[in-house]
Amino acid sequence: MPEPTRPTLEAIAREASVSLSTVSKVLNGRPGVAAATRRLVEDLLHDSGYARRGVDAERGETVELVLENLASEWSVEVIRGVERVAREAGLAMTLSTIGDYHAAGDDLITGVLRRKPVAVVLQFSNLTADHRRQLRARNIPFVVVDPAGDPPPDVPAIGATNWAGGLAATRHLVALGHERIASIGGPADLLCSRARVAGYQAALQEAGLPVPAPVESAGFSRADGEREGRRLLGVAPADRPTAIVCANDMQALGVYDAAFALGLDVPADVSVVGFDDAPSASWARPPLTTIRQPLQEMAEEAARLALRLRAGAAESTRLELATSLIERGSTAPPRG
Repeated sequence: MPEPTRPTLEAIAREASVSLSTVSKVLNGRPGVAAATRRLVEDLLHDSGYARRGVDAERGETVELVLENLASEWSVEVIRGVERVAREAGLAMTLSTIGDYHAAGDDLITGVLRRKPVAVVLQFSNLTADHRRQLRARNIPFVVVDPAGDPPPDVPAIGATNWAGGLAATRHLVALGHERIASIGGPADLLCSRARVAGYQAALQEAGLPVPAPVESAGFSRADGEREGRRLLGVAPADRPTAIVCANDMQALGVYDAAFALGLDVPADVSVVGFDDAPSASWARPPLTTIRQPLQEMAEEAARLALRLRAGAAESTRLELATSLIERGSTAPPRG
């Protein structure tokens, strides 16, 4: 039985009542097409199978990694993971950034489409429905690594056990004998931040200790950690926490700064636990006890999943890798 004839771009243009050049712009991710027209042409390309069969032959030999920014140690670990898998597959890695947090725009997707990668790994999960449609219409699989929120069910994602990490960090402090344990949360709109705080609260409840409410949210920077550290530690000794669980390592190093500025010692006066196990955690003085989030392994799994999806694999597209406690010199039993 002969294969069905693939519709031509001219036929798609006629069905959409647009010019051939408009269809070409949509197919190649170029700007200058109204949003409603772009959606219509995308749907026709997808439904006809044209993009899947016609564009594959033009596909490049790269895996594209899209990051929010390059300003963190976190980003370096993700880059290493994706680059390693791309190299093993005989591919190159391209890198692009979206700049400000939550600032992915149409220019990002059009740029990706022009570069024609075989797969895309994203370090943010707020792709719009239009963006997802554009990628799928060209058979470009995408996977989110360490999603900030809760991606839609049809968005593949590789994350970490954030709740279990918050639980382990707090259990460690309870086992050392701490009873006044504070926490600094990450940005309240991030699911990973809320999960870490929920694990911290669960461990306190498990130990029969009071649960401070509400836990203050802050950014992930060192300055945010110092500001919140001064707020928590700049009180009378009887009211001061003897330990603080932080939302990430940068916050924890900021708490170091606050403690030293107030004449307090880490860990003699206050124990500190971070989250991530970034390289700076082991360089700090004292070295930082933290929850290891396997960032490089998460990025590797995201890239491998994207390439498996590219090959047509049908499998679960949600995975959480285990976190683990790394004990160092920033935690000790409380004084007295």
